[in-house]
Amino acid sequence: MGPAGAVDDPAMIGRWQALAIDCADPSGLAGFYEALLGYRRIHDEPGWVVIGPDGGGPAIAFQRVPDHRPPTWPSSARSSQMHVDVLVDDLARAEASVLDLGATLLEGGERFHVYADPAGHPFCLAEWLPSVVPPRPGSSASD
Repeated sequence: MGPAGAVDDPAMIGRWQALAIDCADPSGLAGFYEALLGYRRIHDEPGWVVIGPDGGGPAIAFQRVPDHRPPTWPSSARSSQMHVDVLVDDLARAEASVLDLGATLLEGGERFHVYADPAGHPFCLAEWLPSVVPPRPGSSASD
């Protein structure tokens, strides 16, 4: 990267800075994701809260939308349009933790589960994401 965040690679238009999530309570939802991901609060004002990892990297922003209506899963009536996948080492232990934080289980699978965060946005906990992460030693690609 060049000065002031300039992009040095001519094939790259820009860098991912943040994912912004609409919600009714930015501070409350930011707290949920801080606990889920181990991120810290890097900006906090009424209606706009940003969290990010120590050492930099893409952040998650939460913006207040007073009439926010959460998406439905898996219905297309109010589709989620996107969701966050979180890689975990122990699905059962991670599930207990996110349920304690206020998540709701929507759908379960053998290696992943879909939840709604406290504002109703879907997210997944996965022990293995075949398109993103190679399988662990001793497991097969079809697990």
